[in-house]
Amino acid sequence: MKWSDCYSQAKMPSMLEISAFVTNPLWDELCTYLEIQYSVLPKINYSICSCAPGWNVKYRKNSRALCTLYPNEGFFICLVCVGSRETMEAELLLPQCTEEVQNLYSETKLFNSSRWLMIPVTKKEILDDVKKLIAIRLKK
Repeated sequence: MKWSDCYSQAKMPSMLEISAFVTNPLWDELCTYLEIQYSVLPKINYSICSCAPGWNVKYRKNSRALCTLYPNEGFFICLVCVGSRETMEAELLLPQCTEEVQNLYSETKLFNSSRWLMIPVTKKEILDDVKKLIAIRLKK
């Protein structure tokens, strides 16, 4: 089942409903981590973006976007933007990342001098990479 088919724009899901759809403990681990580590709360938004339509969850610290989470059945996608200010540090981190994240980074084209990494979080090691990339965003 596609996430975009579950909730119409008129019915916003709760975080519990999203977690129940994803059915992956990595979802709850990342949400809890972001809320505790960065003292941020999730904001559930509806997107009409053709790449990932439907409800998503955004985390922001002050005016800075940390990430956006896109629910899928059994996993989720985490959008982390690596801007020009973070590029050097992200590229130094890459050799320590999973092959999946390394490949995604190299295949992602620059857009307004940023890489918009749509990272499918399917295993713990990828989640660890996501956490490190998010940490880079707040250092700058």
